[in-house]
Amino acid sequence: MQNKTYVIRKAFRCAFPYTVPIFAGFWFLGITYGIYMNVSGFRFSYPMLMSLTIFAGSMEFVTVNLLLGAFHPLQALAMTLMINARHLFYGISMLDKYRGTGWKKCYLIFGMCDESFSINYTAEIPKDVDRGWFMFFVTLLNHLYWFTGAALGGIFGSFLHFNTEGLDFVMTAMFVVIFLEQWMKEKRHISAAVGLGVSLLCLAVFGADRFMIPAMSVILVLLTFLRGTLEKGDIEP
Repeated sequence: MQNKTYVIRKAFRCAFPYTVPIFAGFWFLGITYGIYMNVSGFRFSYPMLMSLTIFAGSMEFVTVNLLLGAFHPLQALAMTLMINARHLFYGISMLDKYRGTGWKKCYLIFGMCDESFSINYTAEIPKDVDRGWFMFFVTLLNHLYWFTGAALGGIFGSFLHFNTEGLDFVMTAMFVVIFLEQWMKEKRHISAAVGLGVSLLCLAVFGADRFMIPAMSVILVLLTFLRGTLEKGDIEP
């Protein structure tokens, strides 16, 4: 029991620093979401329960309008699939990493947001740290950050009055930092070049509202085709 406790604590200490940047962004956005729910006429319990059970930031903002409008379950389902379709690609990418994690796998699948995926996929986990517990704590901490932010926004929303315009850029800036860190770690930048090139091409062809799914589909195919080359990334070209 003592050895298991040590393993869990070590994984937590290793995972926590990776989530600190997420904490800042999630609290800003979570509080904004809670305030938005409050001014839309919902009690604080709504953002608390929704952030705890849905845990999909973009969809939670959209859900406010769905709750205020007429009941259309099929429309809600279609919109949810469209907004969160990128998670299909996340799931495919994490098949190998989630293998062997036991009961934690269910929560890892449920709690996989953009930020948790980015950390769990790119983090260099030390060999003496349990991989399953590391990913579990990354996912759990990010979930708690969003939940507590949304809860605080819902509770104190009626007392706070400030302009929240531009807060959503916090997450964009965070992803830029993650991309730059990954770029600096790699000796070759094939995957980054593929991602940037395909995204820009699909953006030009399909437009800003519809480029995400085509881009991720093409990226998945190309990276699968280039898998052998990418796995030799530690060898100098």
